[in-house]
Amino acid sequence: MISTKSLSRRGFLNMGAAAGASLILPKTGVIRPANAAGPLAPVVEADAHIAFGHTGPTSDEGWTWAHDQGMKAVEAAFPALRTSYVESIPYSADATRIFRQFVADDACMVFATSNYGDFLYDVAKRAPEVAFYECDGRNPMDNLGTYYVAHWYPSYVAGIAAGAMSTTGKLGYVASFPVPSVYSGTNAFLMGARTINPEATLQSIVINSWFDPQAATQAGVALIDAGCDVLFGIMDEAGYLQVAEERGAKAVMWNTDLRRYGPNAYISSIMVDFGPWYVEQVRRRLAGEWMPTYDLLPFGAGVDVDAWGDSVPADVAAKADAVKATILDGSFNPFMGEIKDSKGTIKVAAGQTMTEEELYHWNWSIEGVSGLDN
Repeated sequence: MISTKSLSRRGFLNMGAAAGASLILPKTGVIRPANAAGPLAPVVEADAHIAFGHTGPTSDEGWTWAHDQGMKAVEAAFPALRTSYVESIPYSADATRIFRQFVADDACMVFATSNYGDFLYDVAKRAPEVAFYECDGRNPMDNLGTYYVAHWYPSYVAGIAAGAMSTTGKLGYVASFPVPSVYSGTNAFLMGARTINPEATLQSIVINSWFDPQAATQAGVALIDAGCDVLFGIMDEAGYLQVAEERGAKAVMWNTDLRRYGPNAYISSIMVDFGPWYVEQVRRRLAGEWMPTYDLLPFGAGVDVDAWGDSVPADVAAKADAVKATILDGSFNPFMGEIKDSKGTIKVAAGQTMTEEELYHWNWSIEGVSGLDN
């Protein structure tokens, strides 16, 4: 069932180029297609329908909730347009039917807030007059752009605090699927932790879901039973934080501030804010300026670390904050080689720095991370 909200503001790094040009990712030379026919036609605000397709429930207090807040920012900025959304869209032919229904309901812009791949692409190809965006997408088209967050930077900063607060040197990670967002998160987190404890390791458990509180809770228990005393993950709820609270461990979360579920365990969270970016894309669509872009919301303006939890020592917070400042001012990039994979093979040579494109598509584990690679 489609939920509709009618008549209702909260920078980003544009990894593409201006309208009318090919989309070129910085530092890589990788070229993405642009709409050769030019921007899509403008839409009168009162006639506009903006649709959102979500992977989880809007009440998850996580990923989907964050996107729903972005939709509310759109409603506040453009009160005459109509919005609609469908939550918990399955990764099946039902997804295609839902996206088709958005088009049938005269949506002029559709946001898929997770990667739906071919379930979305066929719909986009058949509706060239509709602007589509796929979050964490990998296949931009003439009328379909992609967007995501550079979460590996705040994950690295949070890892510094985790490394300082772990007494066992064993970190745990509750993973959804073995996908690039999980590889970049686990790798960055352990790299940060190893600046404090070079012998630290990270064990992952894959639960094959983005939203499964029971499975996430069970994975948290298993990781702590295996000796992990700091947990991290990419889940859309607070399951493993509650486990950490009960077992005297610590945890770093994703998406929102969830500290009330584990005030003694909470270190921080990877915070996301899509509102300004959504408002800008809708503005462009209404104005007749929209063309597909490949946008990565950067550290400090779309994704960040949350305020530190009460149990984080002041000196630990200060050390992590100092590194954060150097990343933000561009004087330090944590993803410089030499970096080896989990099999000991050098993947990034000494002196080389991983590009944003490589970080976005990261699909291998570094030394010390287990549970993802075969």
